[in-house]
Amino acid sequence: MNDYIPPFLLGLRTAQYRMRLTVGEYSARHIRRIVRSCLHERELAELTDAVELAVTELVANVVRHVPDRRCTLLVLRQTAGVRVEVADGSPRLPAVSAGLSADAESGRGLVLLDAMVDTWGVDPRPGGGKTVWFECVAAGV
Repeated sequence: MNDYIPPFLLGLRTAQYRMRLTVGEYSARHIRRIVRSCLHERELAELTDAVELAVTELVANVVRHVPDRRCTLLVLRQTAGVRVEVADGSPRLPAVSAGLSADAESGRGLVLLDAMVDTWGVDPRPGGGKTVWFECVAAGV
Protein backbone atom coordinates (compact mmCIF):
# COMPACT_ATOMS: atom_id res chain seq x y z
CA MET A 1 0.00 0.00 0.00
CA ASN A 2 1.56 3.30 1.09
CA ASP A 3 3.88 4.08 4.04
CA TYR A 4 3.14 7.80 3.88
CA ILE A 5 1.48 9.24 7.00
CA PRO A 6 -1.07 11.86 5.94
CA PRO A 7 -0.76 15.28 7.61
CA PHE A 8 -4.26 15.03 9.12
CA LEU A 9 -3.16 11.94 11.06
CA LEU A 10 -0.31 14.03 12.48
CA GLY A 11 -2.71 16.77 13.58
CA LEU A 12 -1.89 19.13 10.71
CA ARG A 13 -4.84 20.67 8.85
CA THR A 14 -4.62 20.69 5.07
CA ALA A 15 -7.13 21.56 2.38
CA GLN A 16 -6.36 18.44 0.39
CA TYR A 17 -5.00 14.93 0.62
CA ARG A 18 -3.45 13.09 -2.33
CA MET A 19 -2.29 9.48 -2.50
CA ARG A 20 -0.92 7.47 -5.43
CA LEU A 21 -1.39 3.74 -5.12
CA THR A 22 -1.96 0.43 -6.80
CA VAL A 23 -5.30 -0.90 -5.63
CA GLY A 24 -6.33 -4.47 -5.02
CA GLU A 25 -9.37 -6.37 -3.94
CA TYR A 26 -9.14 -5.19 -0.32
CA SER A 27 -7.86 -1.63 -0.84
CA ALA A 28 -11.26 0.03 -0.50
CA ARG A 29 -11.38 -0.72 3.24
CA HIS A 30 -8.10 1.15 3.85
CA ILE A 31 -9.09 4.01 1.56
CA ARG A 32 -12.43 4.38 3.37
CA ARG A 33 -10.56 4.68 6.67
CA ILE A 34 -8.32 7.43 5.25
CA VAL A 35 -11.28 9.30 3.73
CA ARG A 36 -13.22 9.01 7.01
CA SER A 37 -10.27 10.54 8.88
CA CYS A 38 -10.02 13.35 6.31
CA LEU A 39 -13.72 14.16 6.70
CA HIS A 40 -13.63 14.13 10.50
CA GLU A 41 -10.53 16.34 10.55
CA ARG A 42 -12.27 18.82 8.26
CA GLU A 43 -15.46 18.75 10.35
CA LEU A 44 -17.43 17.07 7.57
CA ALA A 45 -18.31 13.86 9.41
CA GLU A 46 -21.93 14.12 8.23
CA LEU A 47 -20.73 13.27 4.70
CA THR A 48 -18.90 10.10 5.75
CA ASP A 49 -21.48 7.51 4.63
CA ALA A 50 -22.00 8.98 1.17
CA VAL A 51 -18.31 9.65 0.54
CA GLU A 52 -17.21 6.21 1.75
CA LEU A 53 -19.75 4.47 -0.47
CA ALA A 54 -18.90 6.62 -3.49
CA VAL A 55 -15.13 6.22 -3.14
CA THR A 56 -15.61 2.47 -2.75
CA GLU A 57 -17.41 2.38 -6.11
CA LEU A 58 -14.68 4.37 -7.85
CA VAL A 59 -11.90 2.21 -6.41
CA ALA A 60 -13.81 -0.96 -7.35
CA ASN A 61 -14.00 0.32 -10.92
CA VAL A 62 -10.21 0.77 -10.98
CA VAL A 63 -9.76 -2.79 -9.71
CA ARG A 64 -12.15 -4.16 -12.35
CA HIS A 65 -11.34 -2.03 -15.39
CA VAL A 66 -7.80 -0.60 -15.17
CA PRO A 67 -5.17 -3.17 -16.22
CA ASP A 68 -2.33 -1.91 -13.97
CA ARG A 69 -4.72 -0.93 -11.13
CA ARG A 70 -2.78 2.27 -10.49
CA CYS A 71 -4.66 5.40 -9.48
CA THR A 72 -4.39 8.68 -7.63
CA LEU A 73 -6.91 9.57 -4.94
CA LEU A 74 -7.45 13.25 -4.21
CA VAL A 75 -9.70 14.56 -1.42
CA LEU A 76 -10.31 18.31 -1.61
CA ARG A 77 -12.01 20.38 1.07
CA GLN A 78 -14.37 22.84 -0.58
CA THR A 79 -16.29 25.75 0.89
CA ALA A 80 -19.54 23.80 0.95
CA GLY A 81 -18.27 20.24 1.29
CA VAL A 82 -15.78 17.89 -0.32
CA ARG A 83 -14.66 16.81 -3.78
CA VAL A 84 -13.06 13.40 -4.31
CA GLU A 85 -11.18 12.47 -7.47
CA VAL A 86 -9.85 9.11 -8.60
CA ALA A 87 -7.54 9.38 -11.61
CA ASP A 88 -6.13 6.47 -13.60
CA GLY A 89 -4.28 5.86 -16.86
CA SER A 90 -7.03 3.94 -18.64
CA PRO A 91 -8.72 5.68 -21.58
CA ARG A 92 -11.88 3.62 -21.00
CA LEU A 93 -14.61 5.97 -19.78
CA PRO A 94 -17.23 4.72 -17.34
CA ALA A 95 -20.79 4.56 -18.61
CA VAL A 96 -24.08 4.09 -16.81
CA SER A 97 -25.52 0.73 -17.81
CA ALA A 98 -28.88 1.01 -19.52
CA GLY A 99 -31.58 -1.59 -19.04
CA LEU A 100 -30.08 -3.68 -16.24
CA SER A 101 -32.02 -6.81 -15.43
CA ALA A 102 -33.28 -7.27 -11.88
CA ASP A 103 -30.84 -10.12 -11.30
CA ALA A 104 -27.73 -8.45 -12.79
CA GLU A 105 -24.74 -8.87 -10.48
CA SER A 106 -22.84 -5.80 -11.69
CA GLY A 107 -23.36 -2.55 -13.54
CA ARG A 108 -25.08 -0.57 -10.80
CA GLY A 109 -22.06 1.29 -9.46
CA LEU A 110 -22.55 4.56 -11.32
CA VAL A 111 -26.30 4.48 -10.67
CA LEU A 112 -25.49 4.14 -6.97
CA LEU A 113 -22.88 6.89 -7.21
CA ASP A 114 -25.43 9.21 -8.84
CA ALA A 115 -27.90 8.53 -6.02
CA MET A 116 -25.38 9.13 -3.20
CA VAL A 117 -23.54 12.29 -4.24
CA ASP A 118 -24.59 15.80 -5.23
CA THR A 119 -22.72 15.80 -8.55
CA TRP A 120 -20.18 13.67 -10.38
CA GLY A 121 -18.42 13.48 -13.69
CA VAL A 122 -15.53 12.21 -15.76
CA ASP A 123 -12.75 14.34 -17.22
CA PRO A 124 -10.17 13.07 -19.73
CA ARG A 125 -6.57 13.65 -18.63
CA PRO A 126 -4.19 15.47 -20.98
CA GLY A 127 -1.59 12.68 -21.07
CA GLY A 128 -4.20 9.94 -21.38
CA GLY A 129 -6.48 8.35 -18.88
CA LYS A 130 -9.28 9.98 -16.96
CA THR A 131 -10.36 11.46 -13.65
CA VAL A 132 -13.68 10.35 -12.19
CA TRP A 133 -14.83 12.79 -9.54
CA PHE A 134 -17.74 13.51 -7.23
CA GLU A 135 -18.79 16.24 -4.84
CA CYS A 136 -20.84 16.08 -1.66
CA VAL A 137 -22.25 19.20 -0.06
CA ALA A 138 -22.69 19.50 3.68
CA ALA A 139 -26.16 20.41 4.97
CA GLY A 140 -26.58 23.99 6.10
CA VAL A 141 -23.59 25.26 4.16
